[in-house]
Amino acid sequence: MKKSNFEKFPSIEVEGHKCIEGWKNITEKIIEINQRHTGNNFLAVVECYPGVYENEIAAAIRQYIPEAKIYDASIALKPQDEIEKMVYPFVTDDPVFGYMAPLNLEDFFDAKKIRLLQDELTNTVNKQISIILGLGASVICPAPDLLFYADMPRWEIQLRFRQNAISNIGAQNKEAEFSYLYKRSFFVDWRVCDRHKKRIMNDWDFVIDTTIPGTPKLISGTAIREAWEEAVSRPFRTVPFFDPGPWGGQWLKEVCDLDRDAQNFAWGFDCVPEENSLLFSFDGILFESPAINLVFAKPEKLLGKKVFDAFGTEFPIRFDFLDTMEGGNLSLQVHPLREYIKEKFGMPYTQDESYYIMDAKDDAYVYLGLKEKVVPEKMVHQLEEAQENGDGFNAEEFVQKWHVKKHDHILIPAGTVHCSGADTVVLEISATPYIFTFKLWDWGRMGLDGKPRPISIEHGKEVIQWNRTANWTKENIINKIGKVNEGDGWLEEKTGLDPSSFIETRRHWFSKKVVHHTNGVFAVLNLIKGREAIVESPSDSFKPFVIHYAETFIVPAAVGEYSIRPYGESEGAECATIKAFVRTENLIDYRIN
Repeated sequence: MKKSNFEKFPSIEVEGHKCIEGWKNITEKIIEINQRHTGNNFLAVVECYPGVYENEIAAAIRQYIPEAKIYDASIALKPQDEIEKMVYPFVTDDPVFGYMAPLNLEDFFDAKKIRLLQDELTNTVNKQISIILGLGASVICPAPDLLFYADMPRWEIQLRFRQNAISNIGAQNKEAEFSYLYKRSFFVDWRVCDRHKKRIMNDWDFVIDTTIPGTPKLISGTAIREAWEEAVSRPFRTVPFFDPGPWGGQWLKEVCDLDRDAQNFAWGFDCVPEENSLLFSFDGILFESPAINLVFAKPEKLLGKKVFDAFGTEFPIRFDFLDTMEGGNLSLQVHPLREYIKEKFGMPYTQDESYYIMDAKDDAYVYLGLKEKVVPEKMVHQLEEAQENGDGFNAEEFVQKWHVKKHDHILIPAGTVHCSGADTVVLEISATPYIFTFKLWDWGRMGLDGKPRPISIEHGKEVIQWNRTANWTKENIINKIGKVNEGDGWLEEKTGLDPSSFIETRRHWFSKKVVHHTNGVFAVLNLIKGREAIVESPSDSFKPFVIHYAETFIVPAAVGEYSIRPYGESEGAECATIKAFVRTENLIDYRIN
């Protein structure tokens, strides 16, 4: 295997703006602005996304602006027990799933405490520098002299949960199980804070990147808004992240140049904008920002009007890798039907998905669909017995196994029992409800933490489509590939997804330039064959964009026409991409809010 050329830290260059590094320089900026301030008192707000180390910011202010008075926004929160009571209907007692909360950030704060704090702020001494710091600071003071936003990507938040370093909103629970901290954040905290972020992001005077502890970076609000504008005018990649798992494999290590000493890597997330970051380069200084901000700020240019009208500020397609090469089977699982996910969890769409086989050993397989004449009650009973008593579950008695090879495309509409087997690498192309996988059987193994992973038979048995047996599966969802078009040096094929899904996928084989067009709808692509290719604009509206094997990239709807051709080491050779986009015919409203 050739040395990896996979780019782990892709960035978008933004010209004409400076990035300030370090707390000393950042606080000097505050002092400089204060000196130009003409009023009696100077009031700054540092609003924080959950997960930001607020103590680090406070310590820096005390060190470099000792004359400033710091007000902790958390003192205006409601009591913890009151907050827990408020969020319980959305967190629920389910070990994995909750309900999408319609709450706002203001709901977490006590109106009387806010008024007392506001009164204290109006009674400050002449020429006082006052700084309200923390999550909800802009709720307490919605019209400051200066508004900073300290941001935090979701992946880093999850790492901090695993380190028992942070708590949920209004809670002192950092020692809680990761599963609870994540669930509470997914269903409550992130929904609440995203609503607030969307309301105030156009008012940001400055943004602080606090992803790396002790290494803050500051850019102006104007700079981040121009960075978003730059991103939606060209193809781009999010910053990938990788995670081990109990079934994880060894392929991602080599292809993506990861730590060879790690036990395994099960997941590779290269296009999940709610959790991935974007890196913006300002004169060579990299500034990390949650990719979801781009969806919030520029939804129509990014997604396209029809997709935006249907999904709002949701990015509805995700690409990720599932690596079982020299690993084990994924859990046997099923995804909820749309009606079920909407009723039980408040999500308007479900996880229709597909497995594109990037690589496979000769004996690789997937479990997909049921055997003929399966008795539902018998299968459910044996699943429950296996979970309750620790007995084995004979998956092959009930679930059909299919041999798979490289470049097969397996479609998995919601309600279909499935899992990838060992010794495969799957590029998972799916809708983006994130966590709604009902595990039916996990092969009797433990998670990496030594504890059993949650099984969701009670949910799963309600959505399994028992008529999706071997004959139906073979006829409807395995390699449903057909030629769409061809030209000089290229061939376009339709490969899925299932007709019930809103996602369409197209594969292009090409040894010469092939022309694409967004047709007003964003696309997500991966280079599934070839060392490298180049994406170009026929009108030079964006700089040529080089992609490498296995890299996923997004083409915003606003880009319009673009072309892809083999490049560098791949010139003259055959390359291939898989492209996913939203079918716009008869789109219904999928918006969460």
